[in-house]
Amino acid sequence: MGWIYPNILFGTVVLLGLLNCCNALYFHIGETERKCFIEDIPDETNVIVNYKVELYDPRSGGYMPSSPGIGMHVEVRDADDKILLSRVYSSEGKISFTSHSHGEHVICMYSNSTAWFSGSQLRVHLDIQVGEHAVNYGEVVQKEKLSELQLRIRQLLDQIEQITKEQNYQRYREERFRQTSESTNSRVLWWSLIQTAVLLVMGAWQMRHLKSFFEAKKLV
Repeated sequence: MGWIYPNILFGTVVLLGLLNCCNALYFHIGETERKCFIEDIPDETNVIVNYKVELYDPRSGGYMPSSPGIGMHVEVRDADDKILLSRVYSSEGKISFTSHSHGEHVICMYSNSTAWFSGSQLRVHLDIQVGEHAVNYGEVVQKEKLSELQLRIRQLLDQIEQITKEQNYQRYREERFRQTSESTNSRVLWWSLIQTAVLLVMGAWQMRHLKSFFEAKKLV
């Protein structure tokens, strides 16, 4: 039965690889709606967002390519809530930016006007590529005239660089978590000490009050 574990491990690695490289999805959005997505990104990492907007067709009940006038306002904020990108794009395009700090980056999209589709619903196809997945190696081959072996080496180097960034980010998160845990433990300790001190003071005051009461009643 020992052969099962390598197969399970291989399947897990393949599944994780698919999850990391395939972030394509679509969502529906109305004329007043705002959709936001959170991507946990290491610092100095390239991100490419491909999108395509389709307009709902009430006659066919499906979605058709939208007119050029329908666009999307895209806003990207980093982990410190600083705006990295904010502009209006057309109905189909590619957005690229580079993260400058670790953490959760928020990508928000909403229609740039309410008059173009008169309350109809839009379907937005979205594909987010992070790190080496954001590199178009076809363009790299044409631009740098790389052989197949050189291209493979370039891809491996990019993957190693991305893994290094991910490891640095995980160390950063671990350090933040450790600091939070130490701070929480310290506060819990001080709270326990304060509670103990209050109980001791209340006990001493009650004993003194009872002693004064017994003395006043001449019971002691």
